[in-house]
Amino acid sequence: MTPDADGVVCRAPGKLYIAGEYAVVEPGHRAVLVAVDRFITIRLTPRASTCSPADERAGTIRSVLYATSSRPWRRRPQDGLAEAVGEDDDYVISAIRVVEALVAQGGNRLRAFDLDISSELDDASGRKLGLGSSSAVTVATVRAVAGLYGLGLDDLSVYKLAMLASDAIEPIGSGGDIAASAVTGWVAYTSPDRSWLRQARQRAGAGGCVSGLVKADWPGLSIRRLTPPSLRLQVGWTGAPASTPALVAGVQTGSQDSGGSYAAFLQDSQDCLASLIAAIEDDDARQVMAGIEQNRILLAGLSRISGRVIETAELTRLVEIARGHGAAAKSSGAGGGDCGIALCPPATDIAAMRTAWEAAGVRPLELSVHSRGPSTDSPADAPTDSPTDSPVKVAS
Repeated sequence: MTPDADGVVCRAPGKLYIAGEYAVVEPGHRAVLVAVDRFITIRLTPRASTCSPADERAGTIRSVLYATSSRPWRRRPQDGLAEAVGEDDDYVISAIRVVEALVAQGGNRLRAFDLDISSELDDASGRKLGLGSSSAVTVATVRAVAGLYGLGLDDLSVYKLAMLASDAIEPIGSGGDIAASAVTGWVAYTSPDRSWLRQARQRAGAGGCVSGLVKADWPGLSIRRLTPPSLRLQVGWTGAPASTPALVAGVQTGSQDSGGSYAAFLQDSQDCLASLIAAIEDDDARQVMAGIEQNRILLAGLSRISGRVIETAELTRLVEIARGHGAAAKSSGAGGGDCGIALCPPATDIAAMRTAWEAAGVRPLELSVHSRGPSTDSPADAPTDSPTDSPVKVAS
């Protein structure tokens, strides 16, 4: 534990899907993602004293992500873990609860603290850009609370804690965006068996043995940092925010009566992603681009069998313009709006492509792939005005 005068500042990056959307929500299926250089930043400030389960308020969470700009939290009487006051729990509360369950199981006393959250994952008007703000805030909260208690967590532990927190709020997610935010860079991800995970939590009882779940091997899970390919990534935003949970649920529901078509999509996606990951590792630009084109075709087929729109008219314009400039392109994430990506070989006139995007009503985003480094086992020694992804102790 750090002295009362200490605080913690940390951040977590947003993400973009390169390929594997929708298939990755099924256990054991693959995706490729990147972390991007826009962040959720959290400053955690301890209160003057420790708190007990009887305390009415344990702290306040202040964030532009909230309509009311702030939200109090307290400790629930049954176990002393975090809960929202007067509202449903959210990703932040869930992340506090999961990390502090780990702390409490280690025999340490819990503390009172405030959180201040700022976001770069939306535009000037507050519209989300589809960069995974929910996952980024969950990862950032896990890192901040872990930093307060002096927990040395590697990236896999951060992922697992954030996944446990996220699954308690929105169980339909694959966890790929959490993996990208926790590991950073280019990431090959295979989703775990979330039914197994929920059963393991139930067997652990109320509060769950979080330490055991973090140490356990999760069936199906694989997270691997990839060497970036030499293709240049460009991102365009359609200006139409989309709801990923609603889209994923709609596609899954719409695909249930497709006979063997959905199963064929899943197998074709596995084959496509295996080839794409191998091409990225070999830096085979032609095969990487072919993989992106093939994944787009597969998503178009899924859109037909589910009756849900994945690639909107705006995304189609983005893709066609990029292809006209020699790039491979597709929607990113759940589609239905939000962002599209283009992977551009050296011959691509990126400036001309971005100009054409703008003329078609697609906003080019100033984004780069964010790769933090190989390890986050201990707090970094960094200036407080330039917080790293890992917890940084600062004077409050």
